[in-house]
Amino acid sequence: MSEWLVLTLAMAAVCAVVVLVTTLRHRRVGDDDDPTETPDVIEYMTMMIGVVYAIVLGLAIAGVWEARNAAEDHVRAEAQALHEITERVRVYPADVRDRVRADVDAYVGHVTTTEWKTMADHGELTGKGTKLLDRVRHAVTDYEPADEFEAQAYQPLLDQVMAADQARGARADSTEATMPAVVWFGLITGGLVTLGMIFALQIRRTAREMILAGLFSALIAFLLFLIWDFDAPYSRGVATSAELFLELFPHLAR
Repeated sequence: MSEWLVLTLAMAAVCAVVVLVTTLRHRRVGDDDDPTETPDVIEYMTMMIGVVYAIVLGLAIAGVWEARNAAEDHVRAEAQALHEITERVRVYPADVRDRVRADVDAYVGHVTTTEWKTMADHGELTGKGTKLLDRVRHAVTDYEPADEFEAQAYQPLLDQVMAADQARGARADSTEATMPAVVWFGLITGGLVTLGMIFALQIRRTAREMILAGLFSALIAFLLFLIWDFDAPYSRGVATSAELFLELFPHLAR
């Protein structure tokens, strides 16, 4: 089932629950009930709860968005370092150059297919990807420069291999969820409390108030879904894709 379909169903369900509870509550109150007699302290508490929860939601969204951007930066850094290796190795003899480039292509091809699916499904990298990157490292480090010109290119190549390895490690760390379980507990509990304050204000069953209550509940459901979706940078709807690799290695996209 599509994640956006799940979001639509969740928003509709929340709206339906709010409308249903409001309707049932309205039927149970007596004729002498006056909604205009809501104590001022309840209105003040409702306002403060809404403000505090809005701040918490904003911080949570900013946190997961920053984590998603960081995950994208890690992928871009890894792809760029590998691309630099294939370009800088051109000063080496043809057999060494072709072997290094073939090893890089094998690694990138594995990452963009098998490893990316493993990250999305299981939140971890593959052992084969590690071995393929080691082959790239060994292909670079095992060659002894034959002259001064090749020697000058040797250290920059090692630096790019190290940069790719560090970016791969950072990508592995980014596969984990950003939001701890205790934060999710606070977000969901806060949302329920915020929606519950609607009934503390003795909302009436007018069309205007029912629509506003439904839209407010749908907005909270949407924001929580947004946080959940961004919390997995490589696997959910708005995810970082392997296109960053394929932009620098277009021949592997065919």
